[in-house]
Amino acid sequence: MPAPAQGSPAPIMNWLVFAFLTVGCWGVYGILLHKGSLGMKAPGSTEPTDVLRYKAFLFVGIAYFLVAIVAPAALLFMKGASWSFPSKGLWLSLIAGIVGAVGAFGVLLAFGGGGAPTVVMSIIFAGAPVVNSLVLVFFIDKTYDKLDWRFVAGIILAAVGGCLVTLYRPEAPKHAKAPTPQVAPQTVEQPKKIG
Repeated sequence: MPAPAQGSPAPIMNWLVFAFLTVGCWGVYGILLHKGSLGMKAPGSTEPTDVLRYKAFLFVGIAYFLVAIVAPAALLFMKGASWSFPSKGLWLSLIAGIVGAVGAFGVLLAFGGGGAPTVVMSIIFAGAPVVNSLVLVFFIDKTYDKLDWRFVAGIILAAVGGCLVTLYRPEAPKHAKAPTPQVAPQTVEQPKKIG
């Protein structure tokens, strides 16, 4: 990070607090989504698990509505913002929302395909920064001709770290089955024959 200019106050690291807020929220997102889809099974229900995942995702959408529509609209209203949305910003923001929602749905599909939440989320959170960096370098900033070895090492370490976390995560303890009680065989006396 560049040093602040002479005479200017040191930068406040508020952004870092929000970055860690996101890390915490997204870190538990997959686990909560998985548990939520399992919790959609009503007692005695025969609904298939994919239907339960869709039900959970419906509530993710409701949460997005509250957090991503109601809250920003209220903030814009309180700040007296204009309700003019330039086309470029509107479409790129809409595409970003679609990509985010498709990614969130992909998490559910990965769970449905048998992926454990810890494995799925490790792959996502190790892979997403790599994709983000590569897209920026090769398509947005086009700085691929100025790659530093530390950048390349970081990409490799992120990928290797994701693999290591996935391959060597601690296993959940196996629930031991209660021993079945052994019942001693009973002998039945045969009636004696007379005569």
